[in-house]
Amino acid sequence: MTLVLALSLATLVTPSLIVKDVNGVDRRPFEVAAGKASALFFIIPDCPISNFYAREIHRICDDYAARGLSCALVYTDKTLTDAAVRTHAAAFGHGSYPWIVDRTHALVKAAGVTVTPEVVVVKEGGQIVYRGRIDDFYVGWGQSRRQVKQHDLRDALDEVFAGSSVTNPETKAVGCWVEP
Repeated sequence: MTLVLALSLATLVTPSLIVKDVNGVDRRPFEVAAGKASALFFIIPDCPISNFYAREIHRICDDYAARGLSCALVYTDKTLTDAAVRTHAAAFGHGSYPWIVDRTHALVKAAGVTVTPEVVVVKEGGQIVYRGRIDDFYVGWGQSRRQVKQHDLRDALDEVFAGSSVTNPETKAVGCWVEP
């Protein structure tokens, strides 16, 4: 079943999809070089769960950069201005990775995300090898654990950079719904 899931996820993306970040730079978030990976973090600024994970997103991007991970924040609120994104990203300590407002939801649709925060990990050829939560701190809306038990995204990244298949390629993210 894992193989079938990975193949069905891979068919959803177009590696040549181009979007502009808030600085006007063209980005191809699904185009990844061999031996590298990209993590796209889908968020919205008024989601408390997205905001809770801001520092962890930054830590993950820093921790895996030397291994070949590139990161991008994808804001799913189509109405955000670039200035509002810059203010939010700075206020919550996001890193210097690209910040993209997905005004047409091209990335949302291609990645198949439904809530924020939700992350997809992409490998060469635009293959999504992981989609879901960052970890299991939140078990439901307004329900959290005292301590994280499963580091789903970190586990997936460790497997990707070890050259293995991702054992658990899809997890259920808990957060705010992505508005159509």
